[in-house]
Amino acid sequence: MQVKSQGAPSGQRAGAIPAITIPHPSRRLSRGMRLALVERIATLAFDVLAVFLAFWFGYLLRYQFEVGGPMPFFEWESFAAFLPATLAAMALTPIAFAARGMYRLDHVGGMLDTAESVIGGFTTSMAGVVMLAFFLRFQPSRIVFLYAWLIGIVLMLMHRRLLVWLRRRLWHAGLGVDRVLIVGDGEAARRVMQAMFGDPHLGYRLVGFASDTSGSDRMNVATEQGTITCPRLGTTDQVGELVRRHRVDEVIIAPEGRWESTTSEIVSRCREQVVKFRLVPNLVQFSQDRASLGEIAGIPLIGISDASIRGWNAVIKRTADIVVSFLVLIVAFIPMLVIAQLIRRDSSGPVLFRQTRVGRDGKPFTMLKFRCMVEDAEQQREALVQAAGTDGRLFKLRDDPRLTRVGRTLRRMSLDELPQFINVLRGDMSLVGPRPPLTEEVLDYEDWHLQRLLVKPGLTGLWQINGRSNLTFDEMVRLDLYYAENWTIWLDVKIWLRTVPAVIEGRGAW
Repeated sequence: MQVKSQGAPSGQRAGAIPAITIPHPSRRLSRGMRLALVERIATLAFDVLAVFLAFWFGYLLRYQFEVGGPMPFFEWESFAAFLPATLAAMALTPIAFAARGMYRLDHVGGMLDTAESVIGGFTTSMAGVVMLAFFLRFQPSRIVFLYAWLIGIVLMLMHRRLLVWLRRRLWHAGLGVDRVLIVGDGEAARRVMQAMFGDPHLGYRLVGFASDTSGSDRMNVATEQGTITCPRLGTTDQVGELVRRHRVDEVIIAPEGRWESTTSEIVSRCREQVVKFRLVPNLVQFSQDRASLGEIAGIPLIGISDASIRGWNAVIKRTADIVVSFLVLIVAFIPMLVIAQLIRRDSSGPVLFRQTRVGRDGKPFTMLKFRCMVEDAEQQREALVQAAGTDGRLFKLRDDPRLTRVGRTLRRMSLDELPQFINVLRGDMSLVGPRPPLTEEVLDYEDWHLQRLLVKPGLTGLWQINGRSNLTFDEMVRLDLYYAENWTIWLDVKIWLRTVPAVIEGRGAW
């Protein structure tokens, strides 16, 4: 592009606009992204190899070991007959997985999510192979396709699990970990620090934070492992220098209202250093809600949804609650009678403990549990809360002196909660949902905490499979709201599948 001008500087051709290079974060791969790139390439290569091995083993099962019935000699085929179908599957599988985003550098999912994607993607590619075989009038035994499908899924899940294990081992050794600098010292910055310190499997190493307003050279962050100290490395105008000095791979900007005007300057310094950066929206009061992005005439808008389950979702969820709770009560009827007799013989008092809890929309209901404590446990509660100095909204003691001998075992194995299936059948509770709070707990809620009452309380939930008694109250509420905003029946199934090992191991069950 040429523009006529006068008085061009010496050595520069008149009329030429000088070339300006604008650095962009995507031009530089961080340590974590380089590791992710290697992992994705390895995953793709192993996927292709897994497809070949799946067809080979499927062929052996049918023709060598005759799984599926005797194979007459005149129908015997060599593996070469299946080679075109094998090559087609080897080409279609990476395409199907790529369409599902499974090879993106930022693709991270749990084992259940990965299994869902692998089964769906490989089923799609195998469907294409079967259709091709149909049109080509493929004659050899087509049961090999079924064997290849099953074996392929197993192999692909196995090598993905192996790569995840290897990645975490490398992170544990300090290899491929992104070094992160946080800019900010407010609530949003503290939450990011808690997440990074609390979950080392995220692949981040927090080097420190930068702030203009901190009155201390360090910030103490409470995590499940204890209090961790994060050092203050400098001020916001030193971000560029801090990135170079500490070899930072990513900058997370969490602006506070008093210095939001400097955010654009911080972004410019990050671009100058060609370092990846992300911005935490200054919506602390809405940070627990699901945000939807939109625009009007080019103006970006952020919509905030409430945490509730409505319409057909509510109908599906209630139907599942009725069916499952009814079946569980039938199966558990005899064990519940045995537990009742053990409680009666162990200590005086009623078998069932009835307690008023707050349900959906703030309506009280009577929750049922097997009694695990002495008869006057409720009268002792206030004194124990004051003596422990803990959050009364989520009060539990690791060694509660009120527990009976049988009650301690029931609590550890979560068997005391079996009568709550009656509450589920009545409609007071759901199989999955927020923890049912006490009335006095709700009185201490902040405004944003009240949103968890928009959902029916549950027997289990994200709060149980992510720590139970090890969580802080705010962390538990955030998990409750995330669940309500992202509910699907598949999410309920995954929570129940993860609840079983959590209950068996007794994680956080005090």
